[in-house]
Amino acid sequence: MGIKTIELNCGVSKIHFDIDERNILEILTPNRISVTKNIEDIIVDALKKPISTASLEEIVKGKRNIVVVVDDYTRLTPVDKIIPVILEKFNDAGIDDSMIKIVVALGTHRPMTKDEIVSKFGKEITKRVEIVNHEFRNPDALIDLGVTENDTPVHVNKLVVNADFKIGIGNIVPHHICGFSGGAKIVVPGVSGETTIGAVHLLSTTTRRNYLGIVDNIVRHEMENVARRINFNVIVNVVLDPFGNVVNAVYGDLVKAHRTGVKISQQIYGVKTVSVKPDIVIANSYPAILDWWQAHKALFPADMLVKDGGTIIVVAPCPEGVSKTHPELLEYAWKDAQEIIEMVRRGVVKDKVAASLLITWAKIRERAEVLLVSQGLSPDEVEKLGFRYFENIEKALDYAFKKHGNNSKVSILTHAAETLPVGGD
Repeated sequence: MGIKTIELNCGVSKIHFDIDERNILEILTPNRISVTKNIEDIIVDALKKPISTASLEEIVKGKRNIVVVVDDYTRLTPVDKIIPVILEKFNDAGIDDSMIKIVVALGTHRPMTKDEIVSKFGKEITKRVEIVNHEFRNPDALIDLGVTENDTPVHVNKLVVNADFKIGIGNIVPHHICGFSGGAKIVVPGVSGETTIGAVHLLSTTTRRNYLGIVDNIVRHEMENVARRINFNVIVNVVLDPFGNVVNAVYGDLVKAHRTGVKISQQIYGVKTVSVKPDIVIANSYPAILDWWQAHKALFPADMLVKDGGTIIVVAPCPEGVSKTHPELLEYAWKDAQEIIEMVRRGVVKDKVAASLLITWAKIRERAEVLLVSQGLSPDEVEKLGFRYFENIEKALDYAFKKHGNNSKVSILTHAAETLPVGGD
């Protein structure tokens, strides 16, 4: 046994810290799968094997208003490689590029800049097809379609609703709100209005601290109900490895193709853990690094691992701060879960999307202390979020070891935002 140096990827840079090997319980990282085909060939293969639907060329024939809904700058989906394959199929079916629009499924994220759009989509696509940012707070950009059986108001992007053919492109990784990303998530929250997104997010707080890895749940079903209501046609979802390589893809029915993709995703992101619960979990938020709104995903696998009364150390760069579209997070984040729930009920907290996250963070804090190591967040911001600030991992570990003892056990999540801990023997 000796001192081990751990390297964590933080996007534009890497962080190193030393830890005594006797303290390390486990180092968890998604599984890497060998890839022998390029992205384009993987997409072509998926299109040749439609799941519960006809071929793309067949079902798009005769359509004149096509919308391609894609995920945004916060996701690693290589749309610059995927969309040209899709456009070729459209063209072969007699669809001219002028009949096609791309809508960026921002949910409640900030709009993509022109430079970000060119970077993500490539210059060729930006010249061929109009690309539009979704506007979740613009009522003129939305259509009101009533409510669901769960009383969720259905407000969805007008361009998407009015299109006579809709295809969604995204990737599938574990997700704390709906089990896994992908599928109908491209519609809700992707291209939905704020009230719809808020209502669906709040559903996730009603029965569990999170739904990470549980694909059949009330939130996922509500997302699919909304997508069916707008007659969303098909999806192309990819599964990436932790290094951003496409390892597989699925094409077809919004639900059935997604579930097939989930099984593939589980093979990569489902990571077996030991049966002993650690005193301390170090959770690197990569690849969710842009702001705290993204980086907070690191909390949920850490919460699944850590023992009651333990300590979670989240490492999150957050160069864009807390959230450009949810600044009110700092007003209420430090409160306990029941108080936030009551404030939502009384209408004091208007932003229900933010409230749903505040509730989950508060529930985690009820059983574990959260320390946050971040260069992009100030100590004051971290305190207002309800966490304890540290300038580096070493100081956070020193604090945790003083609290739990020098023999404390530590689990390390290298890609926490996309890791699904699976119970060990």
